[in-house]
Amino acid sequence: MLPAGCIFADVVKQALIALLIVATLLPTVSPWGTIAYYQLNRAYIARVLCVNRNRPQLHCNGQCFLARRLRQRQARQDQETTEQLRQLPQPALFCQRPDAFVFGPVVHPLVSAPVFSYARADYSAPSYPPFRPPRLQTA
Repeated sequence: MLPAGCIFADVVKQALIALLIVATLLPTVSPWGTIAYYQLNRAYIARVLCVNRNRPQLHCNGQCFLARRLRQRQARQDQETTEQLRQLPQPALFCQRPDAFVFGPVVHPLVSAPVFSYARADYSAPSYPPFRPPRLQTA
């Protein structure tokens, strides 16, 4: 049998895992909450909250309300993202006087000059003419 403290730690660990999963998935699932609310209350939204409720020929059925809510949610999310980006700390870059840098050739004492084996002194260009396609014989 396990001690009571071990069981409690297991329950806390599982609860923490569930909380982290929900917190991670919540931003991706949040528009679905608005859509679910619309689906569950479609009749009430079409009857009371719809902008086009006086024009039934448009067959809006509250879709204008859903579109407006989704736009509001997206705008709020964009604004929050912009604010979070503004609040990020800007890294301070190290700057030094440009004339303090010395750019010279780097010569390593253990590296020798490269040897190019393909550059042979006795090589010359071929003496035959360049390739030409055969000529057609006209009869």
